[in-house]
Amino acid sequence: MERNRHNPRAHDASAGIQQAGPLGKIFAALIGAALLVLGLMFSVVIIAVAIAFGLVIWGWMWWKTRALRQQMREQMEARMAAGEGASAQYSDSEGPQPRGRVIEGEVIRADDTPPPPER
Repeated sequence: MERNRHNPRAHDASAGIQQAGPLGKIFAALIGAALLVLGLMFSVVIIAVAIAFGLVIWGWMWWKTRALRQQMREQMEARMAAGEGASAQYSDSEGPQPRGRVIEGEVIRADDTPPPPER
């Protein structure tokens, strides 16, 4: 027992574990490289399938919403022709015409502390 405490290799050999020789190290490196290549191959396939699936879903959504997009485009053209666009609101101003609708207001948050009373 005293001899095994000073010599760790003797303890490993008694447990059935042997140190790998040069041939074992080469074999382990080859197995590791093969597993790495297999993992990369499977990950590339999974990513390609995910991208293809995403493109199919996007194409289906694009196809199903084509009538809605056309209807929205026609409504926008009709509003612009009727003068309801943003440029009709700001016809007397100079410079670039803003687009959209501006709604001004004030926000009061409930968690704001009230200002101290003035005396």
